[in-house]
This record gives sequence, C-alpha cells and structure tokens, in this order.
Amino acid sequence: MKADATTDPELACPISPVVDIVFSRWTTPILWSLHTFGRQRFVELERRVTGITPKVLTQRLRQLERDGLVVRTYHPEVPPRVEYEISELGRSLAPLFAHLTEWATANLGHVERAREEYDAAGSPR
Repeated sequence: MKADATTDPELACPISPVVDIVFSRWTTPILWSLHTFGRQRFVELERRVTGITPKVLTQRLRQLERDGLVVRTYHPEVPPRVEYEISELGRSLAPLFAHLTEWATANLGHVERAREEYDAAGSPR
C-alpha cells in the first residue's frame, strides 16, 4: 500500500519531524541555553535548565548530538572534562526561535485571556 496524507502523518504535516526533534520537552531550553551562553559543561547546563534531572539531561544531550544539533567535546584531562556547544545546524534554528519569541510576546496574553474566558464559561457539554 502506498503512503499518502491519510496514512502517513509526516505527509499530512511535513513539519512533524521538525517539531518532534526541536520541541520535545527539554530540547528547546537546552538549545536556548547553549545558544545564549555558549559552550558549557554538564553541571552548567543542569543549573541553567532548571527542573531537569541529570538522567534526562544526559538523554536529551545524546539525542541532540545524534541529531547534529549539539557538539560534545571530550578533553582527556585529569579529571576528564566534557563540554557541549550548539552546532552550526543548531544555530540555524535561531531565526525560528526568534519568530516564536515574537509570536509569544505578541500573543501569549491573548491565549491567557482566552483560557480565562473558556474556564469561566465552564467546559463544553
């Protein structure tokens, strides 16, 4: 059977793979931190991305490295040092994040008001 927009969600919405890569729970704050503050060690990222557990941070960094959005550099010193930085591919997301920031600034107030109105009216029946 040939895939089409009704059987393959990626054909129905071609940005689905990008959303899955970039907008998973912790990816955006990690990329934002690396873009804003530059190369960082694990503990620096852990401090800046509040609420993330070390296990999840490790998992997300590995996935971001695998996806080519983050570069991991191992320094064979005593003690060993590992640093993470955003890759060129990761930096290419900056315009997307800038547009989302503009949208958020312009519209999150509207979203909050819509939620308040919806909640005040009660849930749909």
